[in-house]
Amino acid sequence: MSEDDDALMVRAAWFYYVGGLNQEMTAARLGLTRARVNKMLAEARESGLVSISIDHQRVGVLPLEDKLRVRFGLDFCISTPAFGFHDTSKEDSEVRKQIAFRAVGVAAANHLKTLLSENDSLTVGTGWGRTIEQMTLHLAGVRAPHARFISVMGSLTANNAYNPFEVVHSLARRTGGEGYFLPVPFIADSIDDKKVLISQRSVVKALEIARSASVCFISAGELTEDSLLRRQGMISSAELESLRQAGAVGDTNGIFFDSEGRQVDHELNERTIALGFEELKALPVLLLIAGGEKVQAARALLRSGVINGLIIDGDAAEALAAIGE
Repeated sequence: MSEDDDALMVRAAWFYYVGGLNQEMTAARLGLTRARVNKMLAEARESGLVSISIDHQRVGVLPLEDKLRVRFGLDFCISTPAFGFHDTSKEDSEVRKQIAFRAVGVAAANHLKTLLSENDSLTVGTGWGRTIEQMTLHLAGVRAPHARFISVMGSLTANNAYNPFEVVHSLARRTGGEGYFLPVPFIADSIDDKKVLISQRSVVKALEIARSASVCFISAGELTEDSLLRRQGMISSAELESLRQAGAVGDTNGIFFDSEGRQVDHELNERTIALGFEELKALPVLLLIAGGEKVQAARALLRSGVINGLIIDGDAAEALAAIGE
């Protein structure tokens, strides 16, 4: 983007967000098409020029947050407002998911921004997934050159924005901090391969940084054919079925757990390269949950003793609260 384009984006953002003009009025003021203004406003958010903040304490969800906090023994719980979606089609379901991802991502970004403003020397551990990706996209307006960001798991083969490597890179770029990642695959081909990989000096160093994290942001996935693990081809249908037979109901960072939040006895858990539950229990861990389909996995992981804080969308929070103990 040229300097002229950059200046034009600033003016568009100013008219729209500060001046209160709608997109059509902003376009007319700048002599542009509405489509171009829409694109500029999106780029303004993506680049960090515009930061959107939500004061969750003003949206009437405090009783629900407190209920979940007490029930699962958390230090805190942040819930976004419920949208009250009732899916009627696959298209509606996808829209609901995207809104949930974005809502939790914004709330998580605001929380991370607060943490970094209080201590810009934090070491922040991160997982992967679409909710984590949204957190990185909405983190803006904070400089933390002394902060360190480290993935607490290996990387995917696909180059997606929610890949641990991309998550760390984005957080470091947006804050001016340093980024580190585990230079190994998410799941090793064999247990012997894992032993070789984690013995490498670069991996040993990265794991040391991960184990010293001041806070970790992770998410959870459901074990279905529609899960991100299956859609990315990280596990096969046969492996999915064998995990279910072993009692698994969800995963976090490739660690598969049962309904009580215990790591299941399965070969995949032996091949995953990530901080395990016992290592995570030594750290402050924040769980990000977006979407009602993840409620069962969230409930199980919250029982594990790993999680200290929860950031969740309102509809999923209501569904989680409604499930019996």
